[in-house]
Amino acid sequence: MNAPFRGVSLEDKYRQLGGYVDLAGIQALVRLPLDQIRRDRSGGFNTGGYSPGYRGSPLAGYDQQLAQAGTFLQSHNIVFQPGVNEDLAATAVWGTQKVGLHAGARVQGVFGLWYGKAPGVDRSGDVLRHANMSGTAPLGGVLAVAGDDHLAKSSSLPSHSELAFADWEIPVLAPADIQNVLDYGLIGIALSRYAGVWAALIANSETMNASAIVRVDPERLRIVLPADHPDPRRGRDLNRLPLLQY
Repeated sequence: MNAPFRGVSLEDKYRQLGGYVDLAGIQALVRLPLDQIRRDRSGGFNTGGYSPGYRGSPLAGYDQQLAQAGTFLQSHNIVFQPGVNEDLAATAVWGTQKVGLHAGARVQGVFGLWYGKAPGVDRSGDVLRHANMSGTAPLGGVLAVAGDDHLAKSSSLPSHSELAFADWEIPVLAPADIQNVLDYGLIGIALSRYAGVWAALIANSETMNASAIVRVDPERLRIVLPADHPDPRRGRDLNRLPLLQY
């Protein structure tokens, strides 16, 4: 007996909850906040997402892909707002980590996803340094996506952001393929929530402009947090909610 035919849609790349999907690198970055909200909801947490930034190669099409996925973002309580520049976008993300400090918040936390080309990382250094030192909320977290251009393909000078992030004490994750983009993004947000710092994800043209079959099963990625280290935010205002366990 033949198996029933299941219709295939271009929206499967964001809608499908298990199995395998075909994703471009930029689309993996769009799916990332959707999967984070899904993980939070499965854990019983009411969170939101906020993604501002400033486009530039190799992230030139990211804002377009986010805009096209607007229906999915809205249904998952994620706000996409292109920044006037990288500095203002990073400052806005900084503010998302203060949601729990005021009465009347409609969510338990908001995670931020900032994006910008490597020169935007350079110009936003003061904001990134201070925002990182200010800390992140246990149910918030921030992932800074840096579009690096090692070969100066579309830049006046070769660029890479690892040393800048290291100087600001922001841990860096460098995905080698598109599966890594999705997995490392989720790990980076979990790291940010646990350690109370921003986390960075390096994006380059080799991954952002490629496509691959990616596994999206919820059970694929199990993040285990250390249980024997105190929360660095203990006793501070940002430590009003428990850490999210997966």
